Amino acid sequence: MFIVLLHYVQPLAAIEAHIEEHRSFLDRHYAAGHFLASGPQVPRTGGAILVKSLSREELDGVLAEDPFHREHIATYQVIQFNPNKFGVGVEAVLG
Repeated sequence: MFIVLLHYVQPLAAIEAHIEEHRSFLDRHYAAGHFLASGPQVPRTGGAILVKSLSREELDGVLAEDPFHREHIATYQVIQFNPNKFGVGVEAVLG
């Protein structure tokens, strides 16, 4: 499992210019079962994606498809972890 932290490296106007295409990218990977949750950071300096069912190599390929990557408007910090504690009902989703 991975947490992907996106860090914006361009002004929000550049982010907004590509946000719909980025959301379509997210939708494709939700439909494929790769992404579990995503959203903007607060304050809005980037975003976060919770990823399941991919190897690191596969994830790198997926992130290369993101319009934010293609347009060089965000960088990515990938954190891999093995969850071993879960809240009630969460293990069925993450386990």
